[in-house]
Amino acid sequence: SADGFRKCLEKEFSSIYIFNLRGNQRTSGELSRKEGGKIFGSGSRTPIAVTFLVKKAETSSERATIHYHDIGDYLNREEKLGIIQKFGSSENPAMDWQILQPNEHGDWLNLRDDAFGEFIAIGSEKKFDLKSQSIFVVNSRGNETGRDAWNYNSSKEILKKNTEQAVNFYNEQVSEFWKARARNSKIEVQNFIDTDPGKISWTSSLLTGFEKKEIAKFEAKRVTIGIYRPFFKQQLYLGEKMTHRRGQFAQFFPTHNTENRVICVSGIGGSKDFSCSMTDCIPDVQLQFNAQCFPLYYYEERAKASPSLFDATNENEHIRRDGVSDFILAQARSRYGERVSKEDIFYYVYGFLHSPEYRERFSADLKKMLPRLPLVESPKDFWAFSKAGRVLAGLHLGYDDFKTAPTAEAIGVVVRGAESGHFQVEKMRFPSKDDKSKILVNSEIVVENIPAVAYEYQVNGKSAIGWVMERYAVTTHKDSGIKNDPNDWAEEVGNPRYILDVLLSVIRLSVETVDIVKGLPKVGL
Repeated sequence: SADGFRKCLEKEFSSIYIFNLRGNQRTSGELSRKEGGKIFGSGSRTPIAVTFLVKKAETSSERATIHYHDIGDYLNREEKLGIIQKFGSSENPAMDWQILQPNEHGDWLNLRDDAFGEFIAIGSEKKFDLKSQSIFVVNSRGNETGRDAWNYNSSKEILKKNTEQAVNFYNEQVSEFWKARARNSKIEVQNFIDTDPGKISWTSSLLTGFEKKEIAKFEAKRVTIGIYRPFFKQQLYLGEKMTHRRGQFAQFFPTHNTENRVICVSGIGGSKDFSCSMTDCIPDVQLQFNAQCFPLYYYEERAKASPSLFDATNENEHIRRDGVSDFILAQARSRYGERVSKEDIFYYVYGFLHSPEYRERFSADLKKMLPRLPLVESPKDFWAFSKAGRVLAGLHLGYDDFKTAPTAEAIGVVVRGAESGHFQVEKMRFPSKDDKSKILVNSEIVVENIPAVAYEYQVNGKSAIGWVMERYAVTTHKDSGIKNDPNDWAEEVGNPRYILDVLLSVIRLSVETVDIVKGLPKVGL
């Protein structure tokens, strides 16, 4: 473990010297063939460090002295090599070693803020703990298929075809293996299975079922809508055996038409800045980095529960429970008045998680822990965050509800060429790397006058506009050969303009989101 490694280093060594060379931050589109893939070239995105460990001569209980030097960010190959050559030796006085003092959490860099621990945990340690002194009583990791190319697609029919083929191939493999095992009891599963990525993608959960001689069943009724990446919905197959880890989404979205809203936040250990999003359908685990998801509601089957007079039911005989805890409701009402509802708190959380003041001060904590949030002192500030969260939710959920979603014309964006009726998209792009005021949708349609502020709205390490441009492109999965064409989605929903309309909607909501976030209260954390 990281903690065990840290203790070993501090116990066995007298000194540790870390020379951080960082990774290169430029995008792959800016790489040259000469530099691509080199440790010191722009091909390296992974942080790199040179570390010297000075072993103790004798056993001692004293902790190692940790010396640290950061070469600096955004440097190219020549600049890095020049700095190294100038230093020449780790003993050069100009090295300016920083002495690190690990804190009680074992942090060497980006130390956590003690004030963060005083706030209220967003999630409970135990799922469905109704007595938890946290904001939510349950959360779930995002849906993890383990075989995205097979389980997600823009076309419902292609998705069914792909997953049915995978199910049939799995069953054939099970049958053939056990026939072979009857002839030779020493045959191992790992040595028998066909690992051709064009036929299936194996995961540990699927292999476990394989070893138990379990047969899979193709379930056409288990196709639903999921959100794969920000502002990019897909058809999603949730059939038994073919989903690696499904989390708690059977309780969050038990039926196709279940109404719910889920706040998704960055998981622990990410390198990107913290962000959050909201969805009303099943989120993928990488909607945010290793997403953790907190629901407004969760549902129980009537047969497995004891409903009270206050439980809401739906036509599918599920009982709706509140995802927000009684504890936080009591705390909020004691501060802000009895009219506060759990829904108000839900949107308060979403609004507060967008606070630049909160994100900046606790950026290190939010990479290492799930959010902890305060209840602000002023009732006025509470209602301001709750109102902002509700408006942001409406914008972010309604991005493809074109009857109500905002359009881009009001902020001066111009669309040229749409009158041609040619809406098919292969891959959107900028006219040049320095001009983001225009997006070439296809050979005929150009979106112009995009304000620079629109790119300030970032989700999961990228602008919302960037996600639309990246995901609404025709792709072929390298390993499986499966094609995913977002134009199929446009055709199946009956709107040939769908991709263009999503782009325009996301441009506008990005501008509005930035404006709302700038107007959030500053509460002096």
